[in-house]
Amino acid sequence: MEVMTCKHCGKLFNYIRGPRICPVCNKKLEEKFVEVKKYVRENPDIDIKTLSEDMDVSALQIKRWVREERLKFSDDSPIGIPCEMCGKTIKTGRFCNSCKQNLTDGLRDAAGLNRKKEPEPRKKRATDNRMRFLDN
Repeated sequence: MEVMTCKHCGKLFNYIRGPRICPVCNKKLEEKFVEVKKYVRENPDIDIKTLSEDMDVSALQIKRWVREERLKFSDDSPIGIPCEMCGKTIKTGRFCNSCKQNLTDGLRDAAGLNRKKEPEPRKKRATDNRMRFLDN
């Protein structure tokens, strides 16, 4: 455990894990998240700039919630953020579906989960070593 200064209010607090803000500011941020989520449900066609101004939350924080998949916008919403790999506009998360699939396949290949099993060599039986005769 270490002592840190809160990025929001400047107070010292015991930092364990998570965002580098004190528990009081973190609680306020979570309350603000609930308000923003409700506002987005009521106004699905709002853009990030207007949402930021109306709810008094930075656009960076809104994008962070979207990247964490805590906040999701409807498919017809103009709000979107770029996929971190290809730049395609997505509604939530860090990667689009095709990039997620490519990452999954790459990890499976690296772990050896996609390899086809080679047929096991035929086991020799005791009868395989005997001499055989062909009938004429």
